[in-house]
Amino acid sequence: MTSAGNADAGNGDWLVGNPTGAQLASALWIGSVGLLILGLQPVLLGALYTEGHVSGDELALVATAEMIAIGIGSAVIAMMLSAHNMRSKSACLLLLLALANCATAYALTSTSLIAARAVAGLAEGGLVAVATELIARSRRAERIGGFFVTLQTLAQCALALLLALYVIPAAGSAGGFIVLAVVCIASVAVAFIVPDSYADLPKEEQFSNVLSVPSLAALLCVFCYFMFFGSVWAFLEPLGAQYGIDGRSVGLIVSASLALQVLGAMTATVFEARIDYRFAIVAIGVVAVASSVVLAGSPGLTVFWVAALIMGFILLFIVPYQIRLAITADETRTAVLLVPAAQLFGLAIGPVAASLLIDGKDFRPVPEFAAASAAASVVLLGLFVLIARRRRAIAGDTTGGASPRYLTKSNK
Repeated sequence: MTSAGNADAGNGDWLVGNPTGAQLASALWIGSVGLLILGLQPVLLGALYTEGHVSGDELALVATAEMIAIGIGSAVIAMMLSAHNMRSKSACLLLLLALANCATAYALTSTSLIAARAVAGLAEGGLVAVATELIARSRRAERIGGFFVTLQTLAQCALALLLALYVIPAAGSAGGFIVLAVVCIASVAVAFIVPDSYADLPKEEQFSNVLSVPSLAALLCVFCYFMFFGSVWAFLEPLGAQYGIDGRSVGLIVSASLALQVLGAMTATVFEARIDYRFAIVAIGVVAVASSVVLAGSPGLTVFWVAALIMGFILLFIVPYQIRLAITADETRTAVLLVPAAQLFGLAIGPVAASLLIDGKDFRPVPEFAAASAAASVVLLGLFVLIARRRRAIAGDTTGGASPRYLTKSNK
């Protein structure tokens, strides 16, 4: 069987290794299974709350614990473990996630729920690393990253529809988590198509590369942007209620936003090579700030719909450009492996940070915080650009910040 590690030097599409199309697709699917929960949390956790398994505060703890665990899992496995024996690692992580989903279905207390979802998050983060490790080896990592977010969001949409219309009405939240466990077990067959070993990327002094100012600025830019979205999304329903918008309408907005996320990811995949990553991140940051300000201004139903749908579209549209930002910051591509962790930590920390500003039943500080987070992401991009220009000027770099060994016609 073909392995990505069979070649020391990549072909025209790969920096190192030469995975087949089926191997790439299987790795992207494994990573997508790890992120299914991102689109299903409103459905599954909402069912747990409705059934009385958790209070509102406990629900937030369950969601935050899993998101942080996914970020930790993706970062630790990408940074600490070798990219070898990926088939057995993928299969073990899928089985662990299946067990955690079953444990969630039969958990009797909020403490056991939090523990089960934390374990699930660590396994999910590991599955994400299976995909991001391979994406980092592509000369067009941002394009494949666009395919990745499109695939995962399509899967989230399909499962969310299945659970909301059929599974949860018949079997409750437990049935929903059992379905997730079944998906994990079925995906074990796909795990054995993943390249068994990924060819090694140059990782000399990898930690010093990640801890450099450009890499930190790039990752913080990603983190702040996802704090913007995470804070608004977590409080969308109470924010709508404050403006007289009923829960059913907010539920429809959430469903429509998932569809717009798919469209945003597909659009970015088509246009990523035609738009400079700096322009894209700044433009999207400005749109994010404007949408947040609109939500803070007591909008009516129609304006609320438009602002929320715009947020859904730009959420995944920006991902390929964030991947390009991380690659530019660190030519060894170690930083790009931490992009999912930065995104997930932003999604997890955003709601917690925004909740500290809520005054009683006034949720308007939430979109105000979101606007500040989006603005901070743009400022951090500006800091990154200034630092990169200064370093190129000092070094007399004429390659535009890319490593000469990575420059090809495919990524100019």
